[in-house]
Amino acid sequence: MNPMDTLIWLINFPVAHGYAMVFIAGFSLLGLFAMSARGTAPGGRLRSIREREGLLALDARPRGEFLGHLRRIVFRVLAFLMLGSLILGILGLTGVPVTRAYIHENGRPTTATIEGDWVTFTTADGVEYTLESNFFTPSVYPARNAIASSGSVVVRYLPSHPQAFVIDGSQRPR
Repeated sequence: MNPMDTLIWLINFPVAHGYAMVFIAGFSLLGLFAMSARGTAPGGRLRSIREREGLLALDARPRGEFLGHLRRIVFRVLAFLMLGSLILGILGLTGVPVTRAYIHENGRPTTATIEGDWVTFTTADGVEYTLESNFFTPSVYPARNAIASSGSVVVRYLPSHPQAFVIDGSQRPR
């Protein structure tokens, strides 16, 4: 398995589902960044009130600091991953070929059929895939607008990850 193919396959998901990723990331980013802030741990506010009122024993050490710190780190990582997905989704919506050029150059060609937003093709291994080619982020390269709404087309897919595919706009099926 090629590590670059795997990376392109992972990056291709937010690019290929740009419309959904923009909404999911847009609504979740604020909550993820809020959860990664200091003082959002359960009981933190109560502890500060007890300290201010003198109800906390002097020798009582704060418990859960490690878990609170670990929780903030996890939420920060998730927030930055979601921010990256938002950026990739926006690039996919605007037609920037973030992953499509790599898939087109390194992909294996095959004939496919399009029915609505669904592309069906069979890989060299004999496995048939029916995958979505979204209206908002169509998987077409090099010419983004060179797609028929139905019929046969040429598809290029990564052999190790056939879910990462592009419809070859420069070729017609034979």
